[in-house]
Amino acid sequence: MSDAMVGFGSKQAWLAVAGDDPAAVLEALGLRDLGPVPWREGIDLAYLTDDRVAVTPPLPGARDTHWILATGRIFFQQNNDVLALSEALGTEVQFFATHRVTELHRWQRAVKGELVRAFGYVGQTGDITSWHGEPGPAERAAGLPAELDEETTVLVGEMDVLKVADAWSIDPTTLTGRPATGPLRLGAI
Repeated sequence: MSDAMVGFGSKQAWLAVAGDDPAAVLEALGLRDLGPVPWREGIDLAYLTDDRVAVTPPLPGARDTHWILATGRIFFQQNNDVLALSEALGTEVQFFATHRVTELHRWQRAVKGELVRAFGYVGQTGDITSWHGEPGPAERAAGLPAELDEETTVLVGEMDVLKVADAWSIDPTTLTGRPATGPLRLGAI
């Protein structure tokens, strides 16, 4: 079932997991493996349902590392414990979310059970909802200050989330049309 990949990212949430074992990611997320699915169908189901997650094969990305992406609306609704997931898998796990209607933008990064960085922002209210660690170069390029204080104003958009994802792992919007490196798998709660 090798077809062209389909990108995602806008109005979506996803995990990036360093590694080469999609089955381990499905298991760590507590999902039933529904098997391979065509890319378009799998990404559509991840966007349109609350209980399906599309999981990519390992993809080459930042830092010459393979990344497995898991995407689905469910990640907006549940607590995504990147610390526990990164500890369970013994690797780096990242979480990204962007939704331009409410201007919700979030990212987190954990390595082997340790939270390295977290940022959350709701543009509709102007609230910074999470901040942990120091912003790296990609975040600074997106306009984040080196430190957060009570007078800091932040303006972050969807493209900034994708730029951080690209610097840390993979910008999933860039997948569209590229030859698939393997089957997309569908998981269910």
